[in-house]
Amino acid sequence: MKKRLLSIACVAALGAAMLAGCGNSAGDAADTAASAANEVAAVSEEAPEAGAADQFEETTVTVFAAKSLNTVLDELITMYNETQPNVHIVPSYDSSGTLMTQIEEGATCDVFFSAAQKQMNQLQDDDALVVDGTRHNVVNNQVCVVTYNDSGTSVTGLADIANASSFALADGSVPVGKYTRQALVNAGMIETDVEDVAEITTDQVSEALGGIEINECNNVGAVTAAVSEGSNEVGTVYKSDTYGLEDRLQILEIVPYDLTGDVIYPIAQIVNPEADELESAAAVDFINFITSDEAKAVFEKYYFDTNVTD
Repeated sequence: MKKRLLSIACVAALGAAMLAGCGNSAGDAADTAASAANEVAAVSEEAPEAGAADQFEETTVTVFAAKSLNTVLDELITMYNETQPNVHIVPSYDSSGTLMTQIEEGATCDVFFSAAQKQMNQLQDDDALVVDGTRHNVVNNQVCVVTYNDSGTSVTGLADIANASSFALADGSVPVGKYTRQALVNAGMIETDVEDVAEITTDQVSEALGGIEINECNNVGAVTAAVSEGSNEVGTVYKSDTYGLEDRLQILEIVPYDLTGDVIYPIAQIVNPEADELESAAAVDFINFITSDEAKAVFEKYYFDTNVTD
């Protein structure tokens, strides 16, 4: 009976998605997307969970994850496959804003692991693409001002970052770029009337900092590379991005939360009408693993803070 209910739910979800593509208005599309989300949620709730000694049959789960999760998530995927070798986790790493757009445009995705709440909120509230009951806050991170080892910089942190010859900065659509802009605004270093600091352009940041040369990067990995390779004197990255690069990167300042706000990473299952019962169940199982105590120990090794409220 459970399998029959799941099959019906999957078919209903697929039908809803097809109708959304043929609708005559944005309102029709939103309604059908919400219907699809509800049907996929039913699949997630009814799907059988694999117990400690149970293994799923062969399936593939596509995970879109923030670039700053690349190293830690690769290790966690390997750990997950020790107990679930038949579940092929296929990760795609980029800035959360880029991944959100790809999901909105119809890219196949089962799980989204964002570096900020904004992108997940948009997928959930505006697009109805987050499966009900599967969203969780996983970790917190910290923005750091970094330089390459032996750079000889006079910069000590955010307050005097204008003294650098060049500054690697992610654009405003990238969470670390937005958090950096928020910190600059809260520190009184940028004056602005915009409601969303992500709209502050790189040119405006440069002007506020006395005309400093800024290398605009499309994700935090590009910032990390630009500074660690010595292409830019300083940059802002997450503390987790410095893991394994201690011999190449020096943290000048860990920017306090009262300037950036919390840097929460949420995870959730994404509505995927093409996913069958097995794929949907495996996606939920992977999320459960990511939120487990076992996974928390790995996140902490990579300098993430796991003391977050779900």
